[in-house]
Amino acid sequence: MVEQMDLKPKKNVFKSPYMLLLPALLFYLMFWFFPVMLSLIQSFTAKYGGFSLDNFRMMFDDPLFLKALTNTLVFAVISLILQFFIALGVALLVNRNFKGSKLFLFVMLIPMALPQSAVGILWNTGLIQVGWINSLFEVFGLQSLLEGLSVIDGRIIWKDVSGMQAVFLIILIDTWTVMPSVMIIILAGLQNFNKEFKEAAQVFGATKFQALKDIVIPIIKPSLITALLLRLIAGVQVWLISVMIFGFERIPFLLERIVFYSDKVRTGEFSYQLAVAYSVFTLALVFIVAFGFIKLTKGKDWRNQT
Repeated sequence: MVEQMDLKPKKNVFKSPYMLLLPALLFYLMFWFFPVMLSLIQSFTAKYGGFSLDNFRMMFDDPLFLKALTNTLVFAVISLILQFFIALGVALLVNRNFKGSKLFLFVMLIPMALPQSAVGILWNTGLIQVGWINSLFEVFGLQSLLEGLSVIDGRIIWKDVSGMQAVFLIILIDTWTVMPSVMIIILAGLQNFNKEFKEAAQVFGATKFQALKDIVIPIIKPSLITALLLRLIAGVQVWLISVMIFGFERIPFLLERIVFYSDKVRTGEFSYQLAVAYSVFTLALVFIVAFGFIKLTKGKDWRNQT
């Protein structure tokens, strides 16, 4: 009996669809995985070699560490909540397709096109005593109104704020800048939403708010989670706007500490070790926050409900 020959064509590895992912994988390994692993190793290495936890001890002993951690968490949480509700309201408004909605959307997206450095320069010129913010106050009569109510005495020096007031000021500036990016993701979810679900709920007696809360939001939940997760991660990584307006060390954030020790005072004896320790700590915090957020928002998919 003649043995049957295997006539199946041999698979060409280079024609595999997985080869399309190879450039992205190499990019990921070169520019993220290897640097992160190197930083992780160096964070547990003493200045003169050998395993050590001294880098993290120095980080925890940094007088601004606790303040930087607090500012970072406060900024991430409050900016997330504020930007979500504003973005959701604007997205619902734009989704109504009122007359001029396209122009309104275009204007709302302008801040998103500005780089962070340009945003810092723009607001830095507005927050000084003779800046454009105080000029607008005078043009619209707010300056005289606030002075008449004894709220202020003369022009406001915005850059004199400190502590949590400065953090809230940075939150407002960041909200103006990045809220459009959250809004556009939510708007994409709303435009893919089948309006018949909402109309059916209203036919059976649901109010507009009930339809929004019980029908619309659960259905566009994947878009909401994506937008909020991206903003939460970015919120933990805030630093540039704070540095451009207040400078280093005045309003510390975790990423600001990394830049400070790796660039501003890189000639210090332990600057590099502190920068590496802060980098690993911030990376771990981002993973913890992202994982916790995913666990908290995990729930039944409306499409699997009967």
